[in-house]
Amino acid sequence: MTAAWGRVGQDPHLTFVRDDVVPRTPEGCEDCLRIGSPWVHLRLCLTCGHVGCCDSSPNRHARAHAGLVGHPIIRSFEPGENWRWCYVDEALA
Repeated sequence: MTAAWGRVGQDPHLTFVRDDVVPRTPEGCEDCLRIGSPWVHLRLCLTCGHVGCCDSSPNRHARAHAGLVGHPIIRSFEPGENWRWCYVDEALA
């Protein structure tokens, strides 16, 4: 996190967030489904709709996706949760 954001708390990576993103695999982690692995919690990429597993999951596919394709902002894909996370800044977005 840096103070160079202009406004306090304004994450510059929010420009990657799309309003029309649709989960590609709403039934679970896209990559875990492909390899037959379990997951703990799900995260939705707010740029492309990739559904990945959280950092508590064995494969951490949401973080891997962010690093591989450069999509920094996810939101929880768990029922009743509405928070977003920026992997670049390691902070709520």
